[in-house]
Amino acid sequence: MKRVFTLEYWQDEGWYVGRLKEVPGVFSQGESLAELEENICEAYKLMMETETLPKLSVQPKEKEVHITL
Repeated sequence: MKRVFTLEYWQDEGWYVGRLKEVPGVFSQGESLAELEENICEAYKLMMETETLPKLSVQPKEKEVHITL
């Protein structure tokens, strides 16, 4: 599955530092913008691999919710 996120980045002491705006806690850095993009993708993949959902004894239901700002 391909997902699209917004990479927010800045330079700090010669390094490119960034985060995924839509995914709190996913930060990385690189010596170039290309390296930052590779590293942020790897950080996201690692976060998704380690995220575990609790085992439920019941089947959860889903409902679409509309939020107006």
